[in-house]
Amino acid sequence: MQMRRLGPDLEVSAVGLGCMSMSGTYGSTFDDVESRATLLRAVELGITLFDTADVYGPFANESLVGHGLAAVRDRVVLSTKFGFVRDSRGENLGVCGRPDYVRQSCDLSLQRLGTDHIDIYWQHRVDPAVPIEETVGAMAELVAAGKVRHIGLSEAGPDTLRRAHAVHAVAAVQSEYSLQSRDVETDVLGVCRELGIGFVAYSPLGRGLLTGAIASATELPADDWRRTSPRFQGAAFDHNLALVTACQEVAAELDCTLAQLALAWVLAQGDDIVPIPGTRKRHNLEANAEAADLVLSAAHLARLEELVPRDAVQGDRYSDMSAISR
Repeated sequence: MQMRRLGPDLEVSAVGLGCMSMSGTYGSTFDDVESRATLLRAVELGITLFDTADVYGPFANESLVGHGLAAVRDRVVLSTKFGFVRDSRGENLGVCGRPDYVRQSCDLSLQRLGTDHIDIYWQHRVDPAVPIEETVGAMAELVAAGKVRHIGLSEAGPDTLRRAHAVHAVAAVQSEYSLQSRDVETDVLGVCRELGIGFVAYSPLGRGLLTGAIASATELPADDWRRTSPRFQGAAFDHNLALVTACQEVAAELDCTLAQLALAWVLAQGDDIVPIPGTRKRHNLEANAEAADLVLSAAHLARLEELVPRDAVQGDRYSDMSAISR
């Protein structure tokens, strides 16, 4: 597995593993045994970056990931997030960036992960009611206390990122980025590169759409979150799926899957970018890991740009985009 650098001094595998789907979100049918096997197989393949959050499950995913990787803790980079407030039943209570909440959330995440430090601690979404300087100040205190090694921001806008970085070095920004989701190219990626901040791309496979494995949104489980996603609705889904299908010829030329092509495209956008495709199955993980060795020529990249122009996708990423890029 090739390695990449996030910020000045954090080295991680070129492809990481997003663990959210191991504890729900894309349907309530999941298998902890297979998920644990997938985590350990990832380590065998050289993957070092594992991404979770307190809200996944909620709360259950951190325990699954932490305990599943306990035997290899010194070989992995554990990445988790705070900010989405949930009650004991999992009901959404909004976002919070208050310093006391940051400290409390960190201690609870450490307990669930079964570790004495978090390698990357992310603010999941910016709280508009709390100045970013206060939130990052609390995160900086956690670094000073040895509870956190590096801090990150998820779905933060350029102004927020600059203000945060002035308080404490931000190792990386995590936002959605894929062949069909390119909003960050407008300004966020530029600010990251100006400040020496790495970038972690979540949903690099378009929540499964870019794999070509979903022919209809009706195939998804009834409780799958994607059924509420605008990009999976009606005419928008048909349009977006056609974009994916158009890329099949390029994948065939390269003797790779559509998913591997999509991951290779993200990797080709800069060596400061690390995609974290999510899966709970070993065979998908193994195929995704192979994308790190797939090199796209300038001609292939140009063809993909023609087939999937930057603004070609239809539908917002979420049904409510109000918490994005603050």
